[in-house]
Amino acid sequence: MTSHPIHPGGPGRTLAVRLDSDGDVLLAGPALRALRAGGDRLDLLVAPSGRQAAELLPGIDDVIVFDAPWSGNDPPPVSARAVERLVTRLREAAYDDVVIFTSFHQSALPMALLARLAGAGRVSATSEDYPGSLLDVRHRRMPLGAPDLGGAAGGHEVEAMLALAAAAGFPLPAEDDARLRLAPLGPPTRPELRIGGPYVVLAPTASVPARSLGDLASRRIADRLAADGWTVVVTGAPTGPTPAPVVVPRGGVDLVGRTTLAELAQVLAGAQCAVAVNSGPGHLAAAVGTPVVSLFAPVVPAERWAPWGVPSVVLGDRLAA
Repeated sequence: MTSHPIHPGGPGRTLAVRLDSDGDVLLAGPALRALRAGGDRLDLLVAPSGRQAAELLPGIDDVIVFDAPWSGNDPPPVSARAVERLVTRLREAAYDDVVIFTSFHQSALPMALLARLAGAGRVSATSEDYPGSLLDVRHRRMPLGAPDLGGAAGGHEVEAMLALAAAAGFPLPAEDDARLRLAPLGPPTRPELRIGGPYVVLAPTASVPARSLGDLASRRIADRLAADGWTVVVTGAPTGPTPAPVVVPRGGVDLVGRTTLAELAQVLAGAQCAVAVNSGPGHLAAAVGTPVVSLFAPVVPAERWAPWGVPSVVLGDRLAA
């Protein structure tokens, strides 16, 4: 790749980029800690859908929010003014390194172009497409099941992001266990979030409808957990003007649409287990050390997106159409 001089604004200023949802940002946590350990400052650029998770991660000096027109389920139209504002802000920050984290199916090149226009000293990303002079470090991720050639990672998203960080010159310190982690939260402050007795959290919905459980399956799981003697706490985000259908069994707790991500983390931290579809709450449970039963829809490979670093069981027909 073409070599670009390090910006003279000062060594150790790093920008990490993850323009996805809260769950994706949480999975980037170990790689972000690697970047922070190798530099003096770490800022994180996220989409609006990842802001809450970004604000929960340790070691981040500043969170920058940008609604990218090339990412997300409902991307905005291209706005020259918004792009110019972002490039100006990044140029003023004078980053020595920009590391762009993406999933396997995403392109890092639009963001790499903006980083280059902002004068970033060095730009690193995983890219299957030819990047021209946009990248200084082009990391290659092998498909699942392919032989590991030259250290290219084809496994879990956490491992792939750690591999990119290492390729960019930021290996994870040996004393870091590479688990997901949040900054200290403390106990819940709102009385309704202080759940008495042993309880299980059920998170049956996701932002992507294909990953959500139907009402009938959700009710059956909630009722079975209650019949086994658990207090069932049902969580989830509102799907519109009114919350998603409530499947709370007798004696359970309805928190659907009633928590911030930080408050949900507090509730999950006190749970014996989380039963969740493959979405943000499952990764949030892992980030606070709570075991996860993952009800995994076959829309993405479980090998890449299963709960990370905690005891877990993955259920679901991974070969279903």
